[in-house]
Amino acid sequence: MAQVGVIYGTTDTTTFRFAVSGDVKRNSYVQIEHPEGRLLALVTDVSSYSDITFEDAKKIFSGVQIKKEGRLSAVASVIGYRDKRKILQTPRTPSKPGSPVYTADESLIRDVLGLSKEGIYLGLLRWHSNIPVCLDPKSLTEKHISILAKTGSGKSYLVGVLIEELIKHAIPVIVIDPHSEYSSLIHPNLDEKEIETMKKFRVKPKGYAEHIAIYSPDTKTNPNALPLKFSDINMDSEQIFELASMKNPVHRSMLRRVINELKPRKAYYTLNDIKEAIKEDSNNAKWGVVNSLESLLSTHLFSESGMTPSDLVKEQQATIINLRGAGPETQEIIVALIARSLFNMRKLRKIPKTMVVVEEAHNFCPQSGNAKSSSVLRTIASEGRKFGLGMAVVSQRPAIVDKNILSQCGVQIILKVTNPNDLKAIISSFEGLSSSAFDEIQRLPVGGGIVVGGNISMPVLTDIRVRETRHGTEEVIEPSFETKVKIEEPVEKIEETIVEEIKPKEEKKQKKRKGLFAKYFMEKDK
Repeated sequence: MAQVGVIYGTTDTTTFRFAVSGDVKRNSYVQIEHPEGRLLALVTDVSSYSDITFEDAKKIFSGVQIKKEGRLSAVASVIGYRDKRKILQTPRTPSKPGSPVYTADESLIRDVLGLSKEGIYLGLLRWHSNIPVCLDPKSLTEKHISILAKTGSGKSYLVGVLIEELIKHAIPVIVIDPHSEYSSLIHPNLDEKEIETMKKFRVKPKGYAEHIAIYSPDTKTNPNALPLKFSDINMDSEQIFELASMKNPVHRSMLRRVINELKPRKAYYTLNDIKEAIKEDSNNAKWGVVNSLESLLSTHLFSESGMTPSDLVKEQQATIINLRGAGPETQEIIVALIARSLFNMRKLRKIPKTMVVVEEAHNFCPQSGNAKSSSVLRTIASEGRKFGLGMAVVSQRPAIVDKNILSQCGVQIILKVTNPNDLKAIISSFEGLSSSAFDEIQRLPVGGGIVVGGNISMPVLTDIRVRETRHGTEEVIEPSFETKVKIEEPVEKIEETIVEEIKPKEEKKQKKRKGLFAKYFMEKDK
């Protein structure tokens, strides 16, 4: 802990200025002694003052040497201190002018900001290579998370990091993947530049094929996926209303009546049975209902032996719902079916606590309009936390995502955003983000983000860690690698990381595979 300045001028309980005498940069942390405790503060600005006048500047331009030293001044925003109950407090009295300012101890930074050494490891605190930024795993199923960024800012890369961590912590995760971006999680990251950077973050290449299951409604476009089918046995009228966007009260009444008439006659009935029964009705309004049902059946998503949530949800498994090749309406139906099933099963405690990641969330829960999946996603946002069903809302257009859903996200990860409407939506939707964050978000570099919420008390600038798995949309049926990748063991480990040695293809031995995606491998081998 070194002294870097002295407080001067007018101070209050939230900010102070100090004359800089050491190495101080914007967004660095400093501490001061205060009667209520050691205060942590964030340097928000650094200015240079000089006695050089306009006339002096003209002389310097003409070649005349003028020796006048500049002086540095910094502005710091007070974060606060932890009281005896470990509650974050801000001081009730201002700091005294003349008090020394010191570089902040790493222990104080961790304590005040709520940064633990273990958990969902997202990266490192900016400018502090020894302080990991980790989220409490419980907070992700009990407090929803939003990941917001402009295109090209590293949004899907960060989601890949999150999925890796959820697998490590045995939290089941369902990923809605419209563009086939996450199938590459089965492969280790062999990018040479990133392998070198891994030393900084203390991670190693690793593929998660044993923990990945991939499903798709279009297995021709996505040949490495298992077919995605849902059971349509004994679907109730409310579920059909939601999936078919049926608003007409006459149509709804007819559908409800026909289903009630079918129940005594058939122990099990399907969408096709409902359609045929409605065709026999004498009311001409039946054709509107028939058209809606035929539209649902044309998606080819339904069969009597469809999947159940327990097929998708398994500990230490990430289930990728690869929607590439499916139309927008089909995608909405799939998201609605999966989300509704997960919510109902989790309420009954028939599946473990689960996280569902909704990529391109602005398509599935838009601010204006009404997607088929909007209603159930709003329900999960408002009630899912009570039952241990967490949701990650991922979008590059925060301004057009349902604000009721965004406001329910207790954890926020924000990467670079420049669109004014998106910035306003972010600032207005989340607590803990001040107006000063407006400029900071626009200046974030690729690979940098602001993390706040859950166990992290205040927004922290974070360098997102390197992915262990390959990033990109390229898909290969079965991974094989011709070379070994060697990385030096770090002296200090931020957390335990399961690392597998990548063996040459000719030395590869058959081993027991786990997970549904691995089951697909075994079928291919046969």
